Amino acid sequence: MDQKTFSYKDAGVDIDLATELLTRVKPRLAAARRPEMLAPIGGFGGLFGLDLSKYKNPVLVSSIDGVGTKLMVAMMMGKYDTVGHDIVNHCINDIAVQGAEPIYFLDYIGIGKLRSPLYENVLGGIADACKAAGCAVLGGETAEMPGMYGNDFDLVGVITGIVEKDELITGEKLTPGYVAIGLASNGLHTNGFSLARRLLFDKAGYTVESKPDCLNGESVGEALLKPHTCYSAAIKAAKAAGIAIDGIAHITGGGLFDNVPRILPKNVDAVFHKHTIKNAPPIFKLLVEIGMLPDSEAFRVFNMGVGMVWFVKPEDADKAISAASSAGINAFVCGELTEGTGVSKVVD
Repeated sequence: MDQKTFSYKDAGVDIDLATELLTRVKPRLAAARRPEMLAPIGGFGGLFGLDLSKYKNPVLVSSIDGVGTKLMVAMMMGKYDTVGHDIVNHCINDIAVQGAEPIYFLDYIGIGKLRSPLYENVLGGIADACKAAGCAVLGGETAEMPGMYGNDFDLVGVITGIVEKDELITGEKLTPGYVAIGLASNGLHTNGFSLARRLLFDKAGYTVESKPDCLNGESVGEALLKPHTCYSAAIKAAKAAGIAIDGIAHITGGGLFDNVPRILPKNVDAVFHKHTIKNAPPIFKLLVEIGMLPDSEAFRVFNMGVGMVWFVKPEDADKAISAASSAGINAFVCGELTEGTGVSKVVD
């Protein structure tokens, strides 16, 4: 019998390396905090002392999501400083549509073999994105599992926000005649990458370094890795301007077709006009051309240039667009609500 003494490191799990790499990024994580945090990161559970005196009837809003196969593009490029922003901004948008302010965030990294600078770059991106949004990094989990992930890794985020109950945005007030305001995306955000990779790399034969003319000097990898846009500042600006946004949809997996109906009353349809979506990132046109995708597929898999939709009364449309612009987000009228059965349509 082999008398060699085995260690966890021999099995592929390096606890000391995890501690060392976490130490490198701790100052950035510590900067992503709020006064309500009662203890630094590292405890068995994160502590957050909610000051209920600041609220009348608070509602906690939580969401969980992942970055998906966009991580495979990051690995192809060896570039990991944006995917932390992706997971934070995606999660913030998911609760912002209901009017919630993000208060704390937790991450999960599952990885086959822990390595630098991947780990520090991912966590650093999470910390920076949370700090920018005024959201605390309350804790997280890194699981090194060589038998599970191989050389790959997964990234998941959990967020909690808060909103006054009477300020919840639910869509229940929406009626025919409301105007749809599209908030521009900067690319695929975090959805549609399985199809995008199949079209760009397998069918078209591109690499992440390829620079098709239509991308205006960007490489395929650069176009794909643009971090998910965060729209919370635009929503805050609209609220500060007194604009009533009675429905908001975050355009993620399912596109305009599947996400907008989640907030529509059963007797209302949303009609979007494709020609109004101008200056969409050219990556979408490239994907549509390679895959010969009909609108029914393209607008379900990808956001096609619209990362979020606000529904406002017609008289508030210009003010809503100005509010978004003041937060650095390009916005435009892209459709309207009509009588119907609770579905979303895209027309020319």
